[in-house]
Amino acid sequence: MSDPVGKLPSELDQLPDRDTEETAEWAASLDAVAKAAGTRRAEYLLRRTLQHAEAAGLALPKLLETDYVNTIPTAAEPEFPGDEAMEARITAWNRWNAAAMVTRGSKYGVGGHIATFASAAWLYETGFQHFFRGKEADGSGDQLYIQGHASPGIYARAFLDGRISEQQLDNFRQESGGNGLPSYPHPRRLPWLWEFPTVSMGLGPLSAIYQARFNRYLQNRSIKDTANSHVWAFLGDGEMDEPESTAALALASREQLDNLTFVINCNLQRLDGPVRANFRVVQELEAQFRGAGWNVIKSLWGSAWDELFQLDTTGALVRRLREVPDAQFQTYATRDVAYIREHFFGANAELVQLAGVLSDAKIAECFHTSRGGHEPRKVYAAYKAALEHKGAPTVILAQTVKGYTLGAGFESKNANHQMKKLTIDEFKSMRDKLDLPIPDSAFADGQVPYGHPGADSPEVRYLNERRAALGGPAPARKVKQVALPAPADRSFAPLLKGSGKQEMATTMAFVRLVKDLMRDKETGKRWVPIVPDEARTFGMESLFPSAGIYSPLGQTYEPVDRDQLMYYKEAKDGQILNEGITEAGAMADFIAACTSYATHGEPMIPFYIFYSMFGWQRTADQMWQLADQLGKGFIVGATAGRTTLTGEGLQHADGHSHLIASTNPASLNYDPAFAYEIAVIVKDGLRRMYGEKPEDVFYYLTVYNEPKVQPAMPEGVEEGILKGLYRFNTAADLAEAAPAADAPKVQLMASGTAIHWVLEAQKLLAADWNVAADVWSATSWGELRRDALECDEALLRGEVRTPYVTRALEGVTSPVLAVSDWMRQVPDQISQWVEQDYTSLGTDGFGLSDTREGARRHFGVDAQSIVVAALAQLARRGEVPASAIKEARERYGL
Repeated sequence: MSDPVGKLPSELDQLPDRDTEETAEWAASLDAVAKAAGTRRAEYLLRRTLQHAEAAGLALPKLLETDYVNTIPTAAEPEFPGDEAMEARITAWNRWNAAAMVTRGSKYGVGGHIATFASAAWLYETGFQHFFRGKEADGSGDQLYIQGHASPGIYARAFLDGRISEQQLDNFRQESGGNGLPSYPHPRRLPWLWEFPTVSMGLGPLSAIYQARFNRYLQNRSIKDTANSHVWAFLGDGEMDEPESTAALALASREQLDNLTFVINCNLQRLDGPVRANFRVVQELEAQFRGAGWNVIKSLWGSAWDELFQLDTTGALVRRLREVPDAQFQTYATRDVAYIREHFFGANAELVQLAGVLSDAKIAECFHTSRGGHEPRKVYAAYKAALEHKGAPTVILAQTVKGYTLGAGFESKNANHQMKKLTIDEFKSMRDKLDLPIPDSAFADGQVPYGHPGADSPEVRYLNERRAALGGPAPARKVKQVALPAPADRSFAPLLKGSGKQEMATTMAFVRLVKDLMRDKETGKRWVPIVPDEARTFGMESLFPSAGIYSPLGQTYEPVDRDQLMYYKEAKDGQILNEGITEAGAMADFIAACTSYATHGEPMIPFYIFYSMFGWQRTADQMWQLADQLGKGFIVGATAGRTTLTGEGLQHADGHSHLIASTNPASLNYDPAFAYEIAVIVKDGLRRMYGEKPEDVFYYLTVYNEPKVQPAMPEGVEEGILKGLYRFNTAADLAEAAPAADAPKVQLMASGTAIHWVLEAQKLLAADWNVAADVWSATSWGELRRDALECDEALLRGEVRTPYVTRALEGVTSPVLAVSDWMRQVPDQISQWVEQDYTSLGTDGFGLSDTREGARRHFGVDAQSIVVAALAQLARRGEVPASAIKEARERYGL
C-alpha cells in the first residue's frame, strides 16, 4: 500500500500529524473496504461518516452535495395533523378554478399561466392549512412572497374562502373597469390581498432575505416584537438563474436568519425548456445553498418511490438518479414504461434486475407523477423541519411536475408555460382525475364553469377553521394608519437661516438635518439611515458612535479607531444599516423599511443615500418594486450631477437619474440648490408620507458634494420650492453693476448646483453686456411636469386649469434659458408649458475625469457658456447685436 499521507490534499500537509500510525490505520481501513466490498461501498461509508461528523458539530467542511434522495426519509416523517382527504378536495377545487379563470380569460387575449400553480398547488395548500400565520392574531403574522406565475391559484383559493367573487375571476387581467384582478402580485393594484410584488424575477428572493433581516432589526431595536413572524419565499428553479436571487445568501446565513424559508419549486422547467438540460438543478442549488451556510431540505420523491429505494441494496438506483440530466428525466415523465425500462433501468445489470420485480403501473406512477412536492405529508414534514431548525435559514427543494393534473397535453411539456387554455375534453378529464362533482351539463354553453362546493360546505368550513386557528386569511395586507407627529421646527431652523460665511455642501446639509431629526423625542428612533458602504463619502461618520451600525452580533472586536471620536461602532440595537457594496441589497433593505407601516403596523422613516450614479441606473427595477409595494421614504442621490464629482470619470458621472426617476409615478423628484430648500422639502415629505392623510409616494432628492455658502431662505418661497419653481432674485438685486432700466432681459432657470453657475452668469451679463437676468430656482422639473400633465388631463374632463409653471412665468416677456447638471431632456420636460422662448443647456453625453471647471467648460454649462447662450437667445430676437456672440466667445476663451 502506498503512503496515505502522500494522497492527502496539500492544505493538510501543513498540519502536524501527532499520530501518524493512527492515520495510517484509518487509511488502511478504507483501502480494505474498497478491496473487499468495492469502491462504491467505500464512498458510501465516507459520505455517511462526513454526515455524522456534521451532525455532531465537528468543525469539518460540509458536504456540498448529498444523494439525489429526500432529506427526510418516509420513516422519519412526522404525523400529518390534518384531514388529508379534505385538503385534497380543497386543493382540487383550487386547481380547477385556477385553470378555469385563465382559460376563460384567454378568449379576451389577456393571457395567464396555468402550469406553475398546477405543479406547486400542494406547496401552497399545505402552508395555508398548517403554517402560514395571518395578521388577525398577535404580532404581524408571516410574510408570504408568492411566485408571480402562481397567482391564479391564490385567486382561486380566495374565491373559495369568499374574498373574491366569480365576477372578479372573470376579470382576471382586466382591471380598467374597477373590479378586476391584476395579473400578478401587485399591492398597488390589489392592496387588501397582496403584500409583496414578486413577478420581476430575482427580486422576490432578495427582498425576502432583507425582509427577514429587517424583522430582526425591529426586534433588536425594541420597536416591534417580530419573534413569531416567519418569511416564506416561493420561488421557481428557473428564477434562481437571476443574480439577485442568490446575491444575499451569505447575508442570511451570516446573520442566522432562521426566520426565513425559501421554497423552490423544482419542476425542472423554465419558460422555454429545461432549467438545466444537461445537468441537475436540484444538486446545483443544494451545493450553492449549503456552501452559503443554509440548511437544505430536499423533498424530491413521492411515497411510490419507497419500494424502489428499499430494493436498491447496491446503491445502483441512487447512482443512476444522480447521473441522469434533468432534460432526460423530463422525457421519462412523458414516455411509456417500455422506454423507461430501456433507457433508465437498462443502464446496467443491477438496475435491470431491480426493474424486473417492478410492475408497469409502479414504474409509471414513479416516473410520471410521484414527486415530493405533490404529497402533503412530505411537504408538511419539510415545512415542520424548516421551522424547527435554528441558527440558519432553510431552503426546501421540492421536486414537482410542471402542469401536474392538467393532463398529458400539459404535463412536463417544454411549451406549457405559454399554454393558456385547456379544451373542454381536457377539463372533463381533469374533473375525473380530481373527482370533482361537475356534471357534463355545466359545459353546455361551450364554456368551462367555475366550481364551488358552497359557502357552508365541509370544505369551506374546514378551510375557514384552519385559517382562524392560524390568525386569519392569507395572503392579506392590512394597514392601520399611524400618523407620526411632525418634528419640532428647531430641527429645520439651522438650514433655513443659512450658513453665514461658512461653505457647506448640500449633501452635508441633508446629513446634518437628519442627524437633528434623529434626536427628536417622538420620531427620532424611527429614522433608518441606509448606506452601501460609503457613509464617510457623504459625511455620515459622525452618526457611527451616536446611532451605531446595526449588527445582530453587536461588536465582538475592538475597532481599530476606538480611540477616535467618530469610531466605527457596531451594536445589536444600532440604527444605521451599512449594507456593504451592494446597491441592490441596500435597496431591498430600503423597501422593507419603507413598507413597515403596512407589514408590521410600525411606520419607519428610512433614507437611503448612495452615489447618485449607482441608484436609479443600477436598481430602477427595485424602485418600481418600491412603488408597487406602496413604500414611503427618502432616496438621496449624493454626489449628484455630471460635473460635481471631480476626477471620478465616466462611470461615476450621473447626468440622467432624474430622467429615469421621472418614469416612476410614485417618485417625487427634487434637485434642490440650497440647504433651506432641502429643509422645506423634507418637512413637507414627512407630512405627506407620515401625516394625518398619508400618501403612497416616496421622495428622490439629489444633493451635491460641492461646498458653497448657503443663503438664508427668502420670504414667501415655500410654495414655489414644493411645486418646483420660484424666482430667487432679479437683476435689480445685484449690488454692483446693475444693468440699465431699459436693458435687454433674460430669465435664467437652474436646478441643483447649476444655480451657482447661473448666479455668476447673471453678474457677467450685467457687467459685461448690460443684460438684465432674473434667476429662478427650479427645485423640481419633474413636479412641474406632473402638475402640467394633471392640468392636461383635467382639460379632457372639461376642467380648465393652468399649469403652475405657466402661472409662475405669467407676465414675463423675455426668453427663458434653463440650465442644469443633467441631460437637457431633464429641464426640457417642462418646455411645452413655457409660453416664452425656451431653450436649455445640459450635460449630454458621457462624463469624463477632470476638474469641475474643466468638465463644465467641456459640456458648455459654465457661467461663460451660459452668457454666450443667453446672448444668442437675445440676438435671435434682435435685442443684442449678433456680433456679441462672437465677441463673448473670444472674451471668455470659448
